[in-house]
Amino acid sequence: MLRIYFQDADLSRVRVVRAPDPLWETVLGLYRLGADPADVPVFAGWQRRARAAVHEHGLRGAVGMLRDLVPRVGYFPDFLTPAEARDGLSAGLAAVRDTPGERLARDIGYAGRSRRLPSWAHRLAGGDRLVLEDLAEAMDLVHGALVRPVWDEVEAAVGVERSLRGAALLDGGVEAMLASMRPVLRWDRPVLSADYPIPLEVHLGGRGLLLIPSYFCWGKPVALVDPALPPVLVYPVEHPPSWVDGVSAGRRGALEALLGRTRAAVLAALVGTATSTELAARLGISTASASEHVGVLRDAGLVASQRAGRTVRHTLTPLAVAVLAGQHRTFRA
Repeated sequence: MLRIYFQDADLSRVRVVRAPDPLWETVLGLYRLGADPADVPVFAGWQRRARAAVHEHGLRGAVGMLRDLVPRVGYFPDFLTPAEARDGLSAGLAAVRDTPGERLARDIGYAGRSRRLPSWAHRLAGGDRLVLEDLAEAMDLVHGALVRPVWDEVEAAVGVERSLRGAALLDGGVEAMLASMRPVLRWDRPVLSADYPIPLEVHLGGRGLLLIPSYFCWGKPVALVDPALPPVLVYPVEHPPSWVDGVSAGRRGALEALLGRTRAAVLAALVGTATSTELAARLGISTASASEHVGVLRDAGLVASQRAGRTVRHTLTPLAVAVLAGQHRTFRA
């Protein structure tokens, strides 16, 4: 069981990340890559494509290197998911490369308590920067094969999650937002709890909590082991069918019948915010067509548009979020 203890000051410092974290998604994607497809049916199509990409691009060595630190079950080193990754993949990989030697030694040493590690991991623990560079390169390659091809879908799912938590926050405040995250997370003031592989207690002590919704997280949330690090909690998003790439075509028919195929795709691709040009590029349609469909959706109360300088950005309304969330069978990890 995981128990996170809040003080009053912590409630005013709860935040939800603005965008997916590329390194958390890469590490958690590794777990999904090796899982039994029957256990994670929502990832079955992605898993087939990801395994094929690993084979086609000759990435078994890179995957194997990461597998030495990211096992199928259990702890992986905290330094693989630095806070800087929330500013993008490049910033995250730069932070990995700059990991202090004492943290490498501590994290690798902790991993070595539960399993045997290869010799290169011990060199890494000793501060070998060439090994660390190889590890960062492997993370970059694996991200490209596993995560980058579905990044639009990752952003969409995280965007829907942010919208749902934002609506709960506006309706009832921080405690209502925390309470809305059942069944994965359970709020019983002053404790946020969840099923967890090991007993773990986190005392926030006024530091607040950063919530990181994750596309590839599955089953249970994930917390950092080191209590000295800023507290974060990574938790699974709801997994709608992919409206754009056709993987779940059988379940998108109702929305397409209501709105039309292209307009339904525009609605789903608009999770988060986007300009008409960005939507057009994402869906392979003209900018004029994207603008026309957005206009119709806006008139129907499903899209809101806001001008910032010369740019007009579109976003889903709460009604649209509810439509997307209710038009499919939800997979909650």
